Amino acid sequence: MNASYKSIDDYISKQDKNVRPILAELRKAVLSQAPQAEECISYNMPAFRYHGILVYFAAFKNHIGFYALPSVHNSFQKELSEYKQGRGSVQFPLTKPIPYTLIKKMVKFRVKENLEKIK
Repeated sequence: MNASYKSIDDYISKQDKNVRPILAELRKAVLSQAPQAEECISYNMPAFRYHGILVYFAAFKNHIGFYALPSVHNSFQKELSEYKQGRGSVQFPLTKPIPYTLIKKMVKFRVKENLEKIK
């Protein structure tokens, strides 16, 4: 979808109805680890800021893209090994359960990284 989104709510509402609950749960997982994060749209994707960008996510036809920077991927190589990856991105297929616990760990890692940068 090439729409321009105003908010994460707007983004989720314009996705396929079967994907909306997954995106809502993903948002909840991120905020559970970074309740102080500011929600925004960046690169036309839902994103979360806390002393800089924490993570992005996006819905695709067959997967959820999750973008958490290369440092996260280096630190979670073993846990992410079963998923298709790019530099700083991972694809969670819609045919498998989304690993919300792993996502929470990655967000927590990003919060810590961003806090260390400002020290």
